[in-house]
Amino acid sequence: MASDRDPGVPEALPRALAALAEQVEPGSMHRIWIFPPLRRGRRETGLVAVAAYLGGEGRLLATLGWIAEETGEGVRFETSYQEEGEAPQERMPAIMKGVVSRLAEDPGDPDDHLIEGDPERFASLLARRASVSGSDVASLPTRERNRA
Repeated sequence: MASDRDPGVPEALPRALAALAEQVEPGSMHRIWIFPPLRRGRRETGLVAVAAYLGGEGRLLATLGWIAEETGEGVRFETSYQEEGEAPQERMPAIMKGVVSRLAEDPGDPDDHLIEGDPERFASLLARRASVSGSDVASLPTRERNRA
């Protein structure tokens, strides 16, 4: 059973957000849902979902799951990106409830972040999450930084 005292891997979420930006251009992100990670000791699993603009009212729903573990020799970090499908914007809340219901363990309600295609909003979210974890946001790769 997981404990609120389990430290997990604090830098995992910022790394997951950076990995998401490698798959989905921040300028096309409409909304991001960050599910509370499941922690057991120095290991955690997590899920981030994104709705990206397709044009009109359509949205692409994609998920990025991660497994992170502090091994004593560093952090092992693996992600899995999946495009789940397309749906109208108004269906997204019901779809996210379905995502929660299909998870093996209920992590709780996700944090909902409105990006609205603004890369600065995404960068701000990444910076806030990195500062909470003590990560150096400048060291996290994102598509925007890789183009510079």
